[in-house]
Amino acid sequence: MMVIRPICQNDLKSLYRLAEKTGIGFTSLVTDEAVLQKKIDGAIRSFAKENVVSPSNEDYLMVLEDSTTGDIVGTCGILATVGLDEPFYSYHLGTITHASRELGVHNAIPTLILNNDFTGCSEICTLFLEENYRHSKNGQLLSKARFMFMAQFPERFTEKVFAEMRGVSDENGVSPFWESLGRHFFSIDFKEADELTAQGNKQFIAELMPNNPVYVNLLPQAARDVLGQVHQNTVPARRLLEQEGFRYENYVDIFDGGPSLEARVQDIRAVRDSRLCLANIGQPKGLCNTPNEGCFYLVSNAKVKDFRCILIQRSIPPGSAMTLTQEEADSLCIINKEPVRIVELSAYSGH
Repeated sequence: MMVIRPICQNDLKSLYRLAEKTGIGFTSLVTDEAVLQKKIDGAIRSFAKENVVSPSNEDYLMVLEDSTTGDIVGTCGILATVGLDEPFYSYHLGTITHASRELGVHNAIPTLILNNDFTGCSEICTLFLEENYRHSKNGQLLSKARFMFMAQFPERFTEKVFAEMRGVSDENGVSPFWESLGRHFFSIDFKEADELTAQGNKQFIAELMPNNPVYVNLLPQAARDVLGQVHQNTVPARRLLEQEGFRYENYVDIFDGGPSLEARVQDIRAVRDSRLCLANIGQPKGLCNTPNEGCFYLVSNAKVKDFRCILIQRSIPPGSAMTLTQEEADSLCIINKEPVRIVELSAYSGH
């Protein structure tokens, strides 16, 4: 069974192995054991915090574990806030109007303006799934389990949440947007700038980035074409978030031009539609034997430190009580009559 759980100290080697597979442009996972260890330590502290009444600097990093093999095959995370310890930068794609009544000219020109508008907001991040496991709805489980945690513990997050999506770059890590804009101010490769940011060295952005608006129509066509577009490997992740209610509001990454998607937490479908019920352990009605039978449901427990989330399949919609098999209950770390949170995996279809 595939199980989402908080990361633990024993996961360092597995997290490093995942980081090796992410590729250039994936700033939240880097192949540096010290950085990854710090991330794990921070996550363990965050999940251990009790009686949280408002979000601060918590980092809820989770992993997807194949309970059959014990392998860690994916990761996902939520930052309770960004930009409080160090500035969080993005570009906003806006418009400046140049007009002359005498000449009969009226031009609306798109511009990029450096800002810190996401300061203090929660961010979902660090979504990565091993290629061999990109099937059987594992990607949806990995992405949407975060919303089950947010639904259960809304006090730990801000009203608005956003996601920075990986922008377009080629197999060598060359970003058209960076080559057309960032390189002129930083005089380093996209890969190097990415690594500096991933390691927390962001002061150079404030020191070197232009504060004046950047006129988009002065950029080469190659840069304009990728503005607000995602890396080919990120297309499924963007689609999943948009299905849940996330929207692109003209904010893009300052390095690769990738879009930021945002939503109000209470408007996210999995948050809004999920419900708590009591778990019965036994033989469920409507247990499915084939992948094309019935509907899929996300089920999580109501715990912080021992949070768990799994995917189940039923041909009969669950009622006020949720009957789980012993294996499912064990995976959720619950006993009979404990509360669980449940929501249909997709708003559109169970398949």
